[in-house]
Amino acid sequence: MGEDLSGHHADRIQAAITSDAAAKSALVASWRRSSNLHRLDPADRSPARYLTEFELGEASVGCCVLLADRDGVPVERRGAPVDDETFHSWGLWTGSVWNEESQGTNGIGTCLVEQRALTIHRDQHFYTCNTGLSCTTAPIYDHRGDLVAALDVSSCRADLTEAFANLISMAVIDAARRIEAENFKIAFPKARILLAPVADKGSGALIAVDADDLVVGATRSARLALGMTQQCLDKPMPAADLLGWAKDGPEVLAEAERGVLQRALARADGNVSAAAQALGISRATLHRKLNRLDVHRSH
Repeated sequence: MGEDLSGHHADRIQAAITSDAAAKSALVASWRRSSNLHRLDPADRSPARYLTEFELGEASVGCCVLLADRDGVPVERRGAPVDDETFHSWGLWTGSVWNEESQGTNGIGTCLVEQRALTIHRDQHFYTCNTGLSCTTAPIYDHRGDLVAALDVSSCRADLTEAFANLISMAVIDAARRIEAENFKIAFPKARILLAPVADKGSGALIAVDADDLVVGATRSARLALGMTQQCLDKPMPAADLLGWAKDGPEVLAEAERGVLQRALARADGNVSAAAQALGISRATLHRKLNRLDVHRSH
């Protein structure tokens, strides 16, 4: 059965590549290259080819990742070992200086000055010696919204296409936001981290809320989207007010009390006596509150 299917598929491939379909179909054009140029047989069942350890070590990526501090000095670097000599000669290495003052227009330095994600592609660089590079960089802000670093992916590949450069840009921006989010969570370990209600859900607009539902922190994206300043965060601010959830009237206290009772019942698995004990009130008092606030219980 498997051989029949394989033979049928191979016949379909051969029929397509001998027709004029290659001029109309990119897929058939690839089939034709596979057969005529690369001398491959569609019915071949040979196992996949693996690079040797030496060949894998020699494989060039042509890109490296740099994490630079606010002064434009890379403090961390990742790349393929085979590219190390090339990138070291370009100065894309830890300890080098890539601010605009030293290198003119470049990915890291210009990103830090303009405080936005950008790509400086080849001859957009100021120095002639850097025009072989394509550098995509995104700023990184700390939990107070201050610029602290820049994440950069630099490529020296001559065959770097615009489409691939766009993919690199998306990856760099996403990685920078992930770093900011993780740092934000570390900065507020006891707080609840909420996604701010903004149009761009992927913007990294996060706020930190304490046990009293007061806002204690916000990422730069959240500050910009919600019009917050550090002065706003220096004084207690109810999350409901900031996020537009606040209501006027006596029902606010009732809802808050209802929430306390419901949480106590949930923790006690619906047992009224246990919930009353946890709240420090009598069972009769709890019953009255439950009836008044119309809180349903299972026990």
